[in-house]
Parts: sequence; C-alpha cells; structure tokens
Amino acid sequence: MRILVVEDDPVLSDGLRTGLGMFGATLDVVESCADGRAALASSEFDALVLDLMLPDGSGLDLLADLRAAGDRTPVLLLTALDEIADRVKGLDAGADDYLGKPFDLDELGARLRAIARRQNGRASPLLSCNGIVLDPATMSAAANGERVSLSRREFAVLQALMERPGVLRSKDALEASLYGWQEEIESNTVEVHIHKLRAKLGRHAIETVRGIGYRIRVGA
Repeated sequence: MRILVVEDDPVLSDGLRTGLGMFGATLDVVESCADGRAALASSEFDALVLDLMLPDGSGLDLLADLRAAGDRTPVLLLTALDEIADRVKGLDAGADDYLGKPFDLDELGARLRAIARRQNGRASPLLSCNGIVLDPATMSAAANGERVSLSRREFAVLQALMERPGVLRSKDALEASLYGWQEEIESNTVEVHIHKLRAKLGRHAIETVRGIGYRIRVGA
C-alpha cells in the first residue's frame, strides 16, 4: 500500500513513516499543498493522508482540486480541527474519512485499509485466490490452510497482485508499491521477491508474461 502524506510537522511525518511501515505501507511525505499537487500529478497512490492547516493553504483546497479533476484516490483527513462542523465540511468536500489529532496509530492503519478496500470494491478484509489468503491487518498469509511466513516486501508484492487477480502488474508498478521516492531500488528486486514467493506458494501461483509483468493465476 503506497500512501502520500501531506503534513508539515516533520516529527509527526517521521512517526507515520515508521508506524505505518510496520503495517507494510510505503510512505512518501510532502509538506505543502503545492508539493502534494505535484506528487499526485506524477505518481499513483493507494491513499492520501491530508492535513488541513498547511503552510501554503488549506488541505481542503487540495482536496477540492483533486475531486474536481476526477481523481478518486481515497483521502483521509488527519487534522487538529476536530469539531463536528470541521468533520462534516471535510467529508462533504470529498474526503473518504476524517481522524482528529491526537490519534491512535492502529486506528489510523485500520481506517486506511478500510478506505483502500472500498476503493477496490472489496467487502471482505481478506484477500483470497486459489487457496492463498492474505490478511493485510495482521500481515499474515496462508496457502491451502498452512501459514506462510513472508517478509514485509514479499507481502507487499503479493498483496499488490492479489488485489487484482488475473490482472497483469508491471515491474514498475510493483516497484512503486515497495519503495518511496528516497529509497534506492535494485535492478532485480521484483524478480527476487517473485522467485521467493513461488518457492513458498508453488511455482505456478504467479504467472510471468515476459516483457509485460506478473499476475496471480485465477482458476486451475
């Protein structure tokens, strides 16, 4: 799950990067509306965590621009403005959820998983295909009823594939789900994770379409 955080408090941003990283999320952080617009124009994100009081304006202005452009990226407003009127205004402006500061990190993680799940059209909190079951809340995996131990990045690759079973995901798209802007990407990272996943799940679990990408097999 790749998340853009628009927040001008560096202490809070660092805490979010560390805390949500424990849930398997990859975070990119910017500090202003202008940088948020630039980030959203250049990259795709599974969710946006947006403060309202930013140095160059209100997060609501960024949210309004996003929705006016038809961008459906799930947005969670995370702000100290937590009166009922503030929450109503934010939700009516197009936010998918609203959480006041101070907040509980576990609750924030659960809310982000929920809005991402709705965006993908899923009702179940679990991802399931061909005997493989993932629980994003606990970062646990099972294959044919047996627990499978996965690294954080192995889990992220498998989750990205299982969110759209049968749909090809390019190497670049998978790398984007694993690494933020400031992280160095090794040339064969995705291939290594796919190899390890096949060793744990079965060599036919993930299909390679040479030159295009990877997908979870659907059906026998």
